[in-house]
Parts: sequence; structure tokens; C-alpha cells
Amino acid sequence: MTEQPLSHLDEHGAARMVDVSAKPFTQREAIAEATVSMQPETLALIQQGGIPKGDVFAVARVAGIMAAKHTSTLIPMCHPLPITAVEMAIAADGDALVRLTATVRTTGQTGVEMEALTAASVAALTIYDMCKAADRGMVIGEVRLLEKRGGKSGEWLAANRTSQV
Repeated sequence: MTEQPLSHLDEHGAARMVDVSAKPFTQREAIAEATVSMQPETLALIQQGGIPKGDVFAVARVAGIMAAKHTSTLIPMCHPLPITAVEMAIAADGDALVRLTATVRTTGQTGVEMEALTAASVAALTIYDMCKAADRGMVIGEVRLLEKRGGKSGEWLAANRTSQV
């Protein structure tokens, strides 16, 4: 792996927002995932509609979409982007794990990796929030980028991608 300078630091080491004004507009896409592990009884409650706060997956899906649109207000050096699509896939993976996958698209001058990661993370946090009364031991894990497309660096795929939702 070649060591590259951190783009969010200036020549003096101070934090900065990267200037993307000279970059061309291209179609960009990023896919990220997060997981939430829980007791099998908690997942069964979710699937049976037994969580008092409502439809857990539906609320988490909306939370992920909203999070993608607000990423630049949460992450200091992130550019505000004209998001053209956000898709959230949420599904049980076995009897004690939920896998959340966020796909974000734009036509812009910088990528949407942070938006996809934020969407997956906030959707996972929403599941925790909605189910914590039933299971405070839930664990949010494996928040990671799975794929990115577009821009100067082209396509990137996670080497150990385990799922395609």
C-alpha cells in the first residue's frame, strides 16, 4: 500500500476542507453497511411488530436516508452534496443479527462514501434506540465501506465483502 498524504491537512498540518472546485462532475456511488447483533428474542420482537415504538426497520430506513442528506452538518470537513438517491436495505441475517446496507448516489465533484457510512451508522443507532428497552446488550458493529464508484480513483470493492443486499 502506497502512503498518501492526508488531503484534509494543509502544508502546516492544520485541518482544512479539500478544494474540489477544479474536479469534474461525475456520477458517484458508495455502498456501506453496519450490523446490529442482538438477542434472538429481540429480533423476533422486531419481526413480529412487538416493539412499542413502532416498525423498527421502517423507522431505521427513514433515519438512514435522512442521515445521508445531513452528513455535511455532522462531519466537519465533508462537502454538502446534491444527493440524487439513497437506498436502505435492512434485513435479518440469521436469528440474532440485522444487516443494514446504504447505497448513496450523486453527480458531483466528490464521492459519497461518508454519506453511505453515515446512513448505515444512523440506521443502526435507530434500531438500538427503538429496541433498547428490550435488549440493552445490542452491539453495533462492522460499519464499513463495501463499494465506491466514480471519480478519479474509479471503482473500489472491499476485499472481504461478505454480503450483497
